[in-house]
Amino acid sequence: MSNPWNNRPPRPPGNPPERRRPPRAQEDRSARAPAPREERVAGASRSELRLYGLNAVHAVFARRPEAIRKVYLTESRIPALKPLLAWCVKQRVGYRVVEEGDLDRLAASTHHEGVVADVLKVEPMPMGDWLRTLPDGTPGAALWLDGVGNPHNFGAILRSAAHFGVAGILLPRDSTLAISGAAARVAEGGAEQVPLVRMGQTENAAAQLRNAGFSLAATVVRGGVDLFAATLPKRLVYVMGAEGEGMDAQLAAACDTRLSIPGSGAVESLNVAAATAVFLAQWKQRSR
Repeated sequence: MSNPWNNRPPRPPGNPPERRRPPRAQEDRSARAPAPREERVAGASRSELRLYGLNAVHAVFARRPEAIRKVYLTESRIPALKPLLAWCVKQRVGYRVVEEGDLDRLAASTHHEGVVADVLKVEPMPMGDWLRTLPDGTPGAALWLDGVGNPHNFGAILRSAAHFGVAGILLPRDSTLAISGAAARVAEGGAEQVPLVRMGQTENAAAQLRNAGFSLAATVVRGGVDLFAATLPKRLVYVMGAEGEGMDAQLAAACDTRLSIPGSGAVESLNVAAATAVFLAQWKQRSR
């Protein structure tokens, strides 16, 4: 069956030679028309995620191209996306060249950088499965996100986690936090690099982590040990609190230590994404 998303059919033999162009979607009016309303609003399936931004799309193509379902791009992005478009042609994956305004609607954002893609979601892996992927005895850091909900903060955390080689991001079993288009764009490819892990009951998760050699550190605005003076273990889980309410008090009390980032006092604290980068940088420096 032909696929109307892909290139137009080859010209019949004997036609005059045409000027060669990069691979692109069919060039009739439908290729430049706004996408249907249902595509603009919700994507094709709950199992899919709408990504936007060059690095976010490049990262999916590099790590799991089979997850790509549709691609939308502006004509100006064809040179930067030639390998992806050639793969789409070969695999009969739909792509469409559209106008800038169409991408604004598809992404529900003007920060799409000329490309939008629908891809299959990756579900968080169970805690036990994740622990079995870690080599015995090797250093490692993980992030336990307790109530973090802002997608831009989550994206910045993913970017820092990828930069510093975090082993995993741990999500409470009732957490609704998930990769979104906004988070993936801010992560600049980091969303494809760091495993998301779904924990069970809090007490059981903490016990599993300790059995695997991890210590749990509650990150608190005040009252904790000075991060820059603390001795950090080789295997460490930073427990990061919510943007507004901070960390659950019972969870903080159940951790092995409490850490704070000293500052000038001119502002109350760093936001959770900035604080995460500082905590991870210090762990990286100490773990060498």
